Amino acid sequence: MLKRKISNNPLPVILFTIFVDLIGFGIIIPIIPQLLANPASEFYLLGEGQTLKQGYILLGYLTAIFSIAQFLAAPILGQLSDRFGRKKILAISLAGTSISYVIFAAGILTKNIPLLFAARAFAGLTGGSISVAQASIADFTKPEHRSKNFGLMGAAFGLGFIVGPYLGGKLSDPTFISWFNPATPFWFAAALSGLNVISLMFIFPETNKYIQHGLSIVWSKSVVNIWHALKHPQLRELFTVNFLFNGGFTFFTTFFAVFLINKFRFTQGDIGTFFAFIGIWFAFTQAVIVRKLAGKFSEVQIVRVALIASAASVFLYFLPGSSLGLYLVTPILAVSNGLIFANLTALISKNADAGVQGEVLGINSSVTALAMMIPPVLSGYIAASIKPETPIYVASVVIFFSALVFWFFFHPGRSKLHEVK
Repeated sequence: MLKRKISNNPLPVILFTIFVDLIGFGIIIPIIPQLLANPASEFYLLGEGQTLKQGYILLGYLTAIFSIAQFLAAPILGQLSDRFGRKKILAISLAGTSISYVIFAAGILTKNIPLLFAARAFAGLTGGSISVAQASIADFTKPEHRSKNFGLMGAAFGLGFIVGPYLGGKLSDPTFISWFNPATPFWFAAALSGLNVISLMFIFPETNKYIQHGLSIVWSKSVVNIWHALKHPQLRELFTVNFLFNGGFTFFTTFFAVFLINKFRFTQGDIGTFFAFIGIWFAFTQAVIVRKLAGKFSEVQIVRVALIASAASVFLYFLPGSSLGLYLVTPILAVSNGLIFANLTALISKNADAGVQGEVLGINSSVTALAMMIPPVLSGYIAASIKPETPIYVASVVIFFSALVFWFFFHPGRSKLHEVK
């Protein structure tokens, strides 16, 4: 009886899938800098003849390769889920994610940097579970309950990002438990993903009732999406703002942990706790502040102010002389970014006709993915050529530039986009 009741409600498994996916994303944040950018760490992987500058460049590429693979593969996985069903594609995606964690852990233990790259590329290729999960929620949720279920999805997303960095920091810290090492979080993540696959196979019903077996797959869908983003005047400005904002934030996240190590001597545990603190404020913004401001200010007004605040907050991180100061700046960054993520997406949706919502939001996802591919590579070379904190300055400038584009080039009130060709 209980099994049947659970089986008829796919939402818990979907939420668990999103939670696990974001744990895996967050777990890696405190660890990669220790492997490639901190010679003082006992986990440093570079050997004799390899310089710290080379480590910075490797850090950039290792961060980027996941986004590159996901940019290419996620739209394809979405189409495959239309053709073969959500359940099969989710299972394959999650199984691939679990395997990628095992490969990454093996790469750490054997000090095999190419294996780390192979693991992250494989994780990106199979890591389209969130987009498929979104489609699954849309399958079984009535329109009047859709916002509620997507809100729960956002909560699972935020909770996973809070828990992930914290676990990554603690499970890799031998001062916490003596046998912990940098591979431990990835064994844990692999086991959690494996458990997710089992739950999916046994208690998750297929939600796609309109499987299109004859659907032809557009293998270049990600590139096509970017081309569409460039074609339409009204949405083009919003897509440009989204690209610049996410690109700037990626500059920040790629080398901010290195900045924390160099200036404040943060351990991986300290880094995990700090990013979890960012996640808490981000989740609070999504759950409370966005709703409080929604009835008082328009999306345009909120985004205008929040973009300026985000650019300023990134720069403010250079001012504190102690870790306490960092924690005082963090709410400004997290709240402004949370407001941007919610309201910029709403603006993009509002400026597209109801008949092309899925297409437009898919294009927006591809623009975001592209913005997360380029900055890590550039960050590595910038850090190696100048200073490791320079990408953070670049982040502030790029986010500020996104604010200028929004203020001066986006003009609300134009006609909606009615067609995406």
